[in-house]
Amino acid sequence: MPQSEDTQLLAEIESLYRDRFADFVAVAASIVGEREAARDAVQDAFASVVRARGGFRRSGPLEAWIWRVVINAARKRKQRSARDMPMEIAHSSTNGTAPEPKGASELAALVAALPERQRLMLFLRHYADLDYREIARILGVTTGTVSAGLHAAHATLRRSLIEVRT
Repeated sequence: MPQSEDTQLLAEIESLYRDRFADFVAVAASIVGEREAARDAVQDAFASVVRARGGFRRSGPLEAWIWRVVINAARKRKQRSARDMPMEIAHSSTNGTAPEPKGASELAALVAALPERQRLMLFLRHYADLDYREIARILGVTTGTVSAGLHAAHATLRRSLIEVRT
């Protein structure tokens, strides 16, 4: 890769890191169950991305490639974890001063109980604001699978919330 292309790619990677770090950590936290471990997974993922950038051929969006690396790094970190920690929902407040909305802990528990792929789809759609096509590319599934998975997740959450409130 010519030096100018490499420099441009590094700048794009850095921009995604700076702009989307909180989103990457939120999704990683949904996998590993702990924010500190999620931050470590994101750091590991970006270190891998920088090392492997020469293998990126621009056949798809850089962000989709990075999401895939972050998800894989979080999965590896979870597998290495000696303890099975409960899943946490990472809140979008970055400074930790925002009050938790009423019912947020109930919703967090319900989301944590979803199958991993549905949980990932929810986070990629609602935290990372990715469209179905990007989510499908990241998870290696079809857009129909993403649509069905999100529908199932929403239906499960809706039913569970109704049960909790009655």
